[in-house]
Amino acid sequence: MKCTASSLTSSAFSCRNLSFPRPKLLTLPTIQHSHLCSQRPLHLSSTEAFALVRRRNVTECQAYEADRSRPLEINIDLPAEEAAQRLKIGLYFATWWALNVVFNIYNKKVLNAFPYPWLTSTLSLAAGSLMMLISWATRVAHVPKVNLDFWKALFPVAVAHTIGHVAATVSMSKVAVSFTHIIKSGEPAFSVLVSRFLLGEAFPMPVYLSLLPIIGGCALAAVTELNFNMIGFMGAMISNLAFVFRNIFSKKGMKGMAVSGMNYYACLSMMSLLILTPFAIAVEGPKVWAAGWQTAVSQIGPNFVWWVAAQSVFYHLYNQVSYMSLDQISPLTFSIGNTMKRISVIVSSILIFHTPVQPINALGAAIAILGTFLYSQVHSRLLLNSLCFFYILENPMGQHALCIHMIVFCLL
Repeated sequence: MKCTASSLTSSAFSCRNLSFPRPKLLTLPTIQHSHLCSQRPLHLSSTEAFALVRRRNVTECQAYEADRSRPLEINIDLPAEEAAQRLKIGLYFATWWALNVVFNIYNKKVLNAFPYPWLTSTLSLAAGSLMMLISWATRVAHVPKVNLDFWKALFPVAVAHTIGHVAATVSMSKVAVSFTHIIKSGEPAFSVLVSRFLLGEAFPMPVYLSLLPIIGGCALAAVTELNFNMIGFMGAMISNLAFVFRNIFSKKGMKGMAVSGMNYYACLSMMSLLILTPFAIAVEGPKVWAAGWQTAVSQIGPNFVWWVAAQSVFYHLYNQVSYMSLDQISPLTFSIGNTMKRISVIVSSILIFHTPVQPINALGAAIAILGTFLYSQVHSRLLLNSLCFFYILENPMGQHALCIHMIVFCLL
C-alpha cells in the first residue's frame, strides 16, 4: 500500500484504488475523529470502492480538509533564526559602542581646539538632519507618516533633548570625557528622584538601596577628580536631569505613535536643531565663531575640518543605532548595553588622552557604574514581578499563573 499525505493539517480522509477489476463493495468501519488530533471534524469520502482482487493492489491514500487544504508549516530552522537574531543584536551593540567612542574622541579634540560647545552641538544636530533628509529624498530610508499631533507630542521631548545635549557638550568642554561619563552614569538616581518627588511615584526599597552605590561612587569620583571644574560638573548633572525629563515626556506623549526608531530620532534631531539654533547664535554668535575657527585652523591645520565633520556625523550615527537597537531588544538589555557603553568610553578616553587617574578616583567610577548596573537589574525584575501579578489577577486560571509567577520569582 502506497500512502501519500497531501496535508498534515487535514481533518478528512479518502482512499482511492488505483486498480479495480471486478469491484466488490465492502462495508467500511466507522472512523471516530476523536482518535485523530485535529481541530476539524473528519468527513469520509471515496470516489472508488475498495476491491478484493487476486493480485496485489496499490492503493493511494489522500488526506484533505473539508473546506480548505493548508500544509502544516514547521520551522525547522528556528535555532538558525535565533542565532541570526543574536548576531544582529550583537552587531548593533558593537556598532553602537564603537560609534560612541569615536564620537567622544573627536568631540573632545574639537572642543580642545574650538571651545564653543553651543556651535558644536548645533553642527551635530545639523549633520544628522541633513543626512536623514537626503536618505528620505533618495528613498534609502522609509519616509515616516507623521501628523501635527506627532510634532506636538515631540516638542517637549525635543526641548529636553536639546538641553541635555548642550549641557553634556558644555561639560566635556570643561572636564575630561571620563569624568563627564562618570557623572552621567548617575542618571538612574535622577530618574527615581524626579519620579518620586515630582510625579508622586513610589518605589520599593530595593530600588532606593540600588541608588546608594551610584550616588556614593559619583561623589567619590568628583571629590578625587584632579581637574575638577564646577561648570563641567554642573553640565553633566543638568544633562542627567534633562534626559530624565526627555524619557518621561517620550513615554507619556509618544504612546501609539507608529514611527521606527531611526525615523523617530531623525524627527527629534530636526526639531532640536530648530530649537537650538537661535539660542546658539544668541549665546556665542557668528563673530566669536569666525575668530575661533581661524585660530583652530591655524593651530591644527586642515585636520580640524575633518574633526568637526567626524564628530557631527558620528554623533548622529551612534544615536541612530541606539534607537534602532531599542526596536530589537528589551529595555533591560538596552540599559545593560548603555552601562557597558559608558565603560568603553571611559576606558578609551583615559587611554587616548592620557587622563591622569588616581586609584581612589577609579574606585569611585567603578562603584558608580556597578550601581547603575544593579539598578537596571532590580528595576527590571520588579517590573517583571508586577506584570506577573497583574496576569494572575486577570487570568481565570489563577492557580496555574501563581505557580508560574513563583517559579519566575525564584529564578530571579
